[in-house]
Amino acid sequence: MSMYTDTNFKSKKDLKKAVASGKKIGYYQPGPFGGNEPKDGTIYLEGPWYPQPHTWYAKAIVKNGIIIKVL
Repeated sequence: MSMYTDTNFKSKKDLKKAVASGKKIGYYQPGPFGGNEPKDGTIYLEGPWYPQPHTWYAKAIVKNGIIIKVL
């Protein structure tokens, strides 16, 4: 189950920089299956947002609904 970040990052590097700088980045699952995203644990992200072609994918650790580390 892949998700998007609340901000439309153009690269994984930009996402990593934002998380490292302490920004609180949320995430969501688009489409009819959204709303049941895990609040804690591991998630998988993709970007940039549709309709742009996805050019990056990332595994991330989340806590209380916020991305705390991008792997």
